[in-house]
Parts: sequence; C-alpha cells; structure tokens
Amino acid sequence: MKDLHSAILATLAFAPAVLTDDPVPIAIDLLGYDAAEILLAVGVGGINFSGTNKIEFKLTHSDDDVTYTAVELKDVLGVAAVANGGIIKALTSAHAAAAAYRFGYKGGKRFLKLLPDFSGTHGTGTALSAIVLKGHGHDNPQPNQA
Repeated sequence: MKDLHSAILATLAFAPAVLTDDPVPIAIDLLGYDAAEILLAVGVGGINFSGTNKIEFKLTHSDDDVTYTAVELKDVLGVAAVANGGIIKALTSAHAAAAAYRFGYKGGKRFLKLLPDFSGTHGTGTALSAIVLKGHGHDNPQPNQA
C-alpha cells in the first residue's frame, strides 16, 4: 500500500456547520505545495433548493491574498464547466441525501477561497463542510494532524 498520509496536509476552507447564510471563507495558503484538492461535504438539503433558493460554491484564487479573482475551467479539475463568478458546484434542486464532492485545483496561484454563496430564503440550514488537501509538498513527510 502506498503512503498518501505523508504527502498531504488538510486545511479547512470553511468550518463544518449547519448554515443558512454565507460564512466568511478562509484563505488557503498553498505556499510550499504543488497540488490542491477541494473536498466538499453537503448534508441533506435544509430547504427545497431551486433556481432562486440555492447555494453556489464559488472558488476564487489570488497571488497576494488581497485581490481574488474567480477561477476558470482551465484552473479546475473534475468539473465539466465553471459558471460565472467561479461557481464550481450549485445546489439548485432537491438534495435528499448527504454527499461528498471533490475538485482539483491546478491554477497556479498561491491562495484559494471557497465560498458557499446562499441566495433566496434558507429558513432551515444545510450542513456543509469543506477541506483543502494540500499535496506534493516541498518538505515531506507532512506533519501528523491527529
């Protein structure tokens, strides 16, 4: 069996919570790493999602942690398209079961932010969490996080 553990480091993109509104996204610094994988966990939808009542996951990147721009399709792996504003995933219809999603980042900028952008009315929250796995570190093995 190969050792993945020593080659990755997990960082929160936003803290696990039942959300009804946009949280403050956390800047992920990729300095010292040559790869990043975004892991998104979504619980059962708290509402009936629609084109109006929705959650759009917007990925942005930056060279300086000040000016962020939306990613484009060329920056992301695992998606067929990236919508306006860096939308890599959108919840716009029923989400009856918990699910996990993953997206690769290959854009080459130093910082990432992932924002779950809530639109419409969300009277009941939806459980969400996102982690960025930093990989191909310049200084392996990576420290334990247990």
